[in-house]
Amino acid sequence: MFFALVFVIWAWAVSLSSPEGFEQVKLVLQSFIAKFIAWGTITVLLYHMIGGIRHLIMDMGHWEELKSGNLSAVITIVLWIVLAVLTGVWLWF
Repeated sequence: MFFALVFVIWAWAVSLSSPEGFEQVKLVLQSFIAKFIAWGTITVLLYHMIGGIRHLIMDMGHWEELKSGNLSAVITIVLWIVLAVLTGVWLWF
């Protein structure tokens, strides 16, 4: 997630610099490598967000038993996989 910020900050800076910079970033983002980096960045952020919500719920006293904690972990991973696939479909199709 940290390393992807280099790409995100570069794209943001160049795209805001001029209309030509914006077109350059649009062109770069159409390549497979850029889409793969974007997909990886988005999926890592999604997992981080879903895991954070799970931990907030656990901080409120829910899902602290072994069985419910394991179930919430499985649900977190399954939800992340579904969102990762949907993100890939959104980026490539």
